[in-house]
Amino acid sequence: MRVIDRILGSRLDEALAVRLHHLEHHDGVDFFTLQSADLGRRRLRATTGKGEEIALALPREQPLFDGAVLALERDYALIVRVAEQRWLRLVPQDKASAVELGYHAGNLHWRVQFEGDALLVALEAPIEDYLVRLAGLVASGRVQSSVKAPEVTSC
Repeated sequence: MRVIDRILGSRLDEALAVRLHHLEHHDGVDFFTLQSADLGRRRLRATTGKGEEIALALPREQPLFDGAVLALERDYALIVRVAEQRWLRLVPQDKASAVELGYHAGNLHWRVQFEGDALLVALEAPIEDYLVRLAGLVASGRVQSSVKAPEVTSC
């Protein structure tokens, strides 16, 4: 059983992103999926997507978050994925803004979906980490932004 006692960073951190990108192409990335209600936990046992048993024993000052990198080795990485996905909804005001927005999203390897004219970016880090990359587009009004919460289905 792998014991994890710290978070190495976010999958969006530039220093980690290059290594993670390489591992993704070589099937070296494993995910640990948890419910959003469990983000406050520091100690738990679980099984990763590839079947590895892990035990978390994190310090209080390191909260779990979607996109947290828990392990990074030469041929293996473990990343937290939250089951209920939140999305940053970005709506460009014209074609030029759409092209620039698409360039940023692709260059930064953001996980995206499309909804009509809107680009939805999966939030795998604090929203501020995304908006700072788009500051010029959002501040100028060329791109409108909002957070799209997960859809709730009733029984």
